[in-house]
Amino acid sequence: MGKRVADRERIFRWFLGPAQRGNPYAQFNLALLYKNGHGVEADARQAFSWMRMSALQGLAFAQNQLGAMYYKGLGIGSSDAEALYWFRRAARQGDPAAQQNLGQMYRRGRGVPVNEEMAARWFSRAAEQGVSSAQALLGEAYLNGRGVAADCKLAQAWLRKAAVRGEVHAQCLLGSMFAHGTGVERDTMQALMWYTLAAEGGSAQAQFSVAVLYACGDGVQRDLVQAVHWYRSAAEKGDAAAQNNLGVLYATGQGVTQDQTEALRWYRRAAAQGHALARHNLAGLRGGAVNAALPDEQAHGNIDFDETLRSRPHVPEARNSPR
Repeated sequence: MGKRVADRERIFRWFLGPAQRGNPYAQFNLALLYKNGHGVEADARQAFSWMRMSALQGLAFAQNQLGAMYYKGLGIGSSDAEALYWFRRAARQGDPAAQQNLGQMYRRGRGVPVNEEMAARWFSRAAEQGVSSAQALLGEAYLNGRGVAADCKLAQAWLRKAAVRGEVHAQCLLGSMFAHGTGVERDTMQALMWYTLAAEGGSAQAQFSVAVLYACGDGVQRDLVQAVHWYRSAAEKGDAAAQNNLGVLYATGQGVTQDQTEALRWYRRAAAQGHALARHNLAGLRGGAVNAALPDEQAHGNIDFDETLRSRPHVPEARNSPR
């Protein structure tokens, strides 16, 4: 541990001199060290200052990082207008992470009116450079007709490119396409495969969807133990539908030992989030009745901003229809 700290401190000193003499690459790296607290105490203001110096000298990846700092208010007051300005400068130089981020600004209407066509255009530029998160966003755009004409073949092609590279969002959407037969022949085994990959990647929605397939025995062998496992994984992440369905399995003793106390606990957690069926089931359980769950498959929404090509986006739990 001591050697690692000493190495980071040496790297910091190695970049400091050239950065002070105006080298934009050293300024960029010094900004990252301050941002991440490597070799020096984390200091968002210093990170912003050095990143801005580098960005002003024209480094596209510094401009993208600076845009993200303005967007998040890191080391400076949050400003959508400034974020847009720096994302645009970097994107026009061909920086693919900035192209994706600029697309997100247009999609979300941050610093600019919502424009789905412009969003899809920038996602496409980043996707063509091999950014898997942008490929997932472009595939989603083709799937839902957002800024482009709906085209399930193109949607599947782009989603598959992203999915095989581990993009959970794309895996989940591919699973939904095969589960519902959206633009492809319905294939529950394919659906289960893609959903499972996304579930193992931590997607609560995919975990819920895997549980539904096992609980219903829809094209796969019914397995209530597996259903309980995946409902629990999603429920513990706060998924209200999974909490409700896990409550049903406890209430009816399916896949687990019947336990009205556990059923009540999960119904309450779902009901507290406004889940209508959980409220109904909770009232029924208190009245001595057992109610059945109605699986309600949904899909999560936007992928978050990509500051560098080496950082994995973050996939958020906002939930929209997959079709």
